Amino acid sequence: MVEGHFNEDLTLLDLLDGIIDKGAVLTGELIISIADIDLIIIDLRLLISTIETVMKQYESDQT
Repeated sequence: MVEGHFNEDLTLLDLLDGIIDKGAVLTGELIISIADIDLIIIDLRLLISTIETVMKQYESDQT
């Protein structure tokens, strides 16, 4: 079993800072249908990151 050390003083700001530093992608799909007939399909993609993080990833993918 792996023992972990948890910081009890973790705030929402710390969590958001970690997500923005590494980047996160959220995806989802919304389907509105009536009587099993799909009327509207919405595909959602959200990128949470800084430009610097995205550019580093893009540059490393180019090499």
